[in-house]
Amino acid sequence: MRKATIKRKTKETDIAVKLNIDGSGKSKINTGIGILDHMLELFVFHGLFDLEINAKGDLKVDIHHTNEDIGIVLGEAFKKALGDKKGIRRFSSVSVPMEEVVANVTIDISGRPFFKFAGIEGKIAGEIFAVGTAKEGYSLNDATHFLESLAKHIGMNLNVIVKPMNYDLHTTLEPVFKALGIALDQATQIDPRRNGVPSTKGVID
Repeated sequence: MRKATIKRKTKETDIAVKLNIDGSGKSKINTGIGILDHMLELFVFHGLFDLEINAKGDLKVDIHHTNEDIGIVLGEAFKKALGDKKGIRRFSSVSVPMEEVVANVTIDISGRPFFKFAGIEGKIAGEIFAVGTAKEGYSLNDATHFLESLAKHIGMNLNVIVKPMNYDLHTTLEPVFKALGIALDQATQIDPRRNGVPSTKGVID
């Protein structure tokens, strides 16, 4: 069974994650950041994972530490649950629309972390726009920081292109997290034709 439980406690956060890759889309998520909870629920539902997250952090300061550390722990859970990665499909590319926004998510579980988030103009999302409707002060920059942490700790190449980026944060992020869930589900599926690790090196770190 491809399952993992990871706990991480620092002076800033206390996070526990329980993951079943071969689940049915059930989630129990409490990060303390409402919009992140919602996006992760979408991610789980469409990826057909089972996921529990319980996070406590220094939200009285800001959301930065909690947001980043959840990405770290969730990435570690996926990496542990995948084990030696024998038989996985490894690659996936998925497009999901929401209204006029289309999110294109392409991944490679290669063991070589890389992350890029760009809009149709090619601008990196670090050129942030904050959205007032996110009561926790969540911004596109926060979302990309979470995704970068996730990709790094899974050991995944994650490329996201959103076109066009909508100035409503929810409309921009929802198709991204749906597409990411579907893509990770596809890439982590076992290919019955593959006997070993899907790399000519014979190993994926």
